[in-house]
Amino acid sequence: MTDKNFKFDSALTDDQWQEFRKWIISHMKMGPVSVTFTKKDGTERVMSCTLQPELLPTQELKESAVKKENTDTVRVFDLEKQEWRSFTVKSVKRVQFDL
Repeated sequence: MTDKNFKFDSALTDDQWQEFRKWIISHMKMGPVSVTFTKKDGTERVMSCTLQPELLPTQELKESAVKKENTDTVRVFDLEKQEWRSFTVKSVKRVQFDL
């Protein structure tokens, strides 16, 4: 397997950030991704997360639970905590995954 590391320039346009968001989501749907980001409190966090259907918990979707998608964040399943978490797209410092 090949380890891929990507670092980002924070001077991206809003359109470029949205393209990055789509890109990272597409990779998370294929398997685990390690994301390094800055939390709202200023600390840095490395999270192993995924959107791969086979790795997600089964849950019933309640009508009241349906929310409008926030395009500034990405909602993911944290593989270490085994819970749903989210991060702000513009806070991402590094993305790492295996090919």
